[in-house]
Amino acid sequence: MNYLVAVLPDRIKAEAAYLALEKQEIKSTILGRGYKSADEFGLIDPKETAKKQVKFMAFWLVPFGFFAGFSFSLITDLHTFAWAGEMGNHVVGGLLGAMSGGLGSIFVGGGAGLLFGSGDALAYRNRLNAEKYLIVVQDSESVTRKATQILRQFEPENIQGYADNTLR
Repeated sequence: MNYLVAVLPDRIKAEAAYLALEKQEIKSTILGRGYKSADEFGLIDPKETAKKQVKFMAFWLVPFGFFAGFSFSLITDLHTFAWAGEMGNHVVGGLLGAMSGGLGSIFVGGGAGLLFGSGDALAYRNRLNAEKYLIVVQDSESVTRKATQILRQFEPENIQGYADNTLR
């Protein structure tokens, strides 16, 4: 299955492009105000995915970090924090290890995507928020090539094709 996404500046051009594709018996979908939303279409928000991954990683790394920090302090018998006493030193070491696990979950779990965003899905969501319209064609490679030729007539701001290789 191949995907073709074209960004059109207004509703009139989007509807005209949709009708032109329909005349050629090419099924397409319009995303934008008054049509399907990004969520209804299934355009995933990368920030939501990153949040889930960070939480999942923290679930495992924070307790592991506590155990590792506590064990390290116990094995090395360091007295870094004299005010905490012997057992307090180990607990503080565990807390520092847990904080390291939390930072690790942010960096490894997709914190960069959470902070800065990534991927084309975010760019398309931003365009929808800017009152633009998307025409999406999901079909074979030959049909998406034909759709590309038709959509170029409407001078889209951007036109991008994707190949879904997950089934191979």
